[in-house]
Amino acid sequence: MELTELPVDKKIILFDGVCNLCDNSVQFIIKHDKNDLFRFVALQSALGQKIIKHLGIQDRNVDSIILYEPNKAYYYKAEAIKKIVSELGTWNQIVSFLIPKGTIGNYFYDFVAKNRYKWYGKKESCMMPTAAILNKFL
Repeated sequence: MELTELPVDKKIILFDGVCNLCDNSVQFIIKHDKNDLFRFVALQSALGQKIIKHLGIQDRNVDSIILYEPNKAYYYKAEAIKKIVSELGTWNQIVSFLIPKGTIGNYFYDFVAKNRYKWYGKKESCMMPTAAILNKFL
């Protein structure tokens, strides 16, 4: 898929495809994405790498999540999580309000990101989506 083929009416979540925490987060988002707003791309995939390059993000600075709104903006770390969670319904909007902004939020994000493999483990390869959710992945 080329960048010009990305759905402009969807928000694209780039995630670490081998991280168990990230995989569980993707499953949570899919389950609660009642308005079908999100699509998913593994950071390790060819498309994930194209998007990162297009955004001008250095690969070594990417740890686990980027929210990309094609032709608009992108967000990462705590800000990406706040924006994603705020789209998932009323209760999640309350949770989003509780996530700290800026440096404090990113400090907590970095701490979890740094330890995610140790705490949650990692897979040998990216997950293969089931037929029921295949359309959610680019």
